[in-house]
Amino acid sequence: MNTPRRTFLKRVLTTGSVIALSAIALPQSVMAYWSKKAEKAFDAETVEEAKKVLFDSASQTVTDGRKVTIKAPDIAENGAVVPIEVTANLERVESIAIFGEENPKPLVAQFNFPDPDNAVGWVKARIKLARTSKVFAVVKADGKLYKAEREVKVTIGGCGG
Repeated sequence: MNTPRRTFLKRVLTTGSVIALSAIALPQSVMAYWSKKAEKAFDAETVEEAKKVLFDSASQTVTDGRKVTIKAPDIAENGAVVPIEVTANLERVESIAIFGEENPKPLVAQFNFPDPDNAVGWVKARIKLARTSKVFAVVKADGKLYKAEREVKVTIGGCGG
């Protein structure tokens, strides 16, 4: 015999179970943060101008880091979709920025890591390149900047057509 108390408890437990399972089964959302600073950096027309905006200093020394590597194809058959992977074997990675030197707007992507103590310095993306150019990755780790670069030859147009 179902009493009002039993019916109430069954409904509460069922609802609680559904909520708990939903929290576990559904992926957590990732939100992008867009600031005026980011907008200005993405609108920059040179790599140096974008770095100055992103890293708050034109005079900050960028070290050619052996601990930063870029994996990208030597020849990209389609500049509209160039796979790239940046790995930074550094402590306290704060951000990774990717630049295409010959692009009309050279800043291609910028990734910020909100918890540098627990961040893994690795990103993988597909970028767009206007034409054959150097691809730069600038990693900010523990307040210092590290750079790696790689030449990518584009055989079919990317940004420019």
